[in-house]
Amino acid sequence: MDGQIVISATDLVKDYDGVRALAGVRFSIVRGECFGFLGPNGAGKTTAMRIVCCYMPPTSGSASVLGMDVTRDCSAIKARLGVMPQDDSLDVDLGVLENLIVYSRYFDIPRTTAQERTAALLEFVELSDKASVKVPKLSGGMRRRLLLARALINRPEVLVLDEPTTGLDPHSRRAVWDKLAALKAEGTTLLLTTHYMEEAERVCDRVAIMDSGRIVTTDTPKALMEAHGGNLESVYLKLTGRSLAD
Repeated sequence: MDGQIVISATDLVKDYDGVRALAGVRFSIVRGECFGFLGPNGAGKTTAMRIVCCYMPPTSGSASVLGMDVTRDCSAIKARLGVMPQDDSLDVDLGVLENLIVYSRYFDIPRTTAQERTAALLEFVELSDKASVKVPKLSGGMRRRLLLARALINRPEVLVLDEPTTGLDPHSRRAVWDKLAALKAEGTTLLLTTHYMEEAERVCDRVAIMDSGRIVTTDTPKALMEAHGGNLESVYLKLTGRSLAD
């Protein structure tokens, strides 16, 4: 990490039909860092992530990614981001390799380049032997790894992951964590949302604990656990009065 800020947000507010999903959120993320939003469903983590990804504008406040404004420079930001959604948005009519090739067209990547990248990505996520297999025949863990590969097709500087291991068994979850650690080692900046305390402890350099649309505190997992005692789940309970399972 070189200390250069690549994502910043100031006083972010987001309202949905009179409900305040974000209430004045501030955070910054430096290059090469893995930063996590930790909280249960409804805490505001996905809303913050969607604003960063230019999927929705804030009601008020500001945010920038790689020095660009999320309300004015959406196309330029999306070209340099990789996004792994929580929902499985793979094309079930296509095979593993075809999913990556088709997705590469959104970034105007030449076909020869896309084929080279696809081969390397399938090797990275350990799906080379499944290249021709249709998506419905993949296990849940394989589908999550394919979504990760798809998010990397444009060689993003920042990778955003919304609940990357939701629904996976422990072995598949650890396999995804290993891939994220490898990406971070290569200098990729990671932003993820999670409600798994083990995931936050193992993957994140810093964690923002979120509750009811606010960031309660931000620090390293180690510092939070030393300051409040116990693991991150007990820290969350002490700071918010709520469980991560709520």
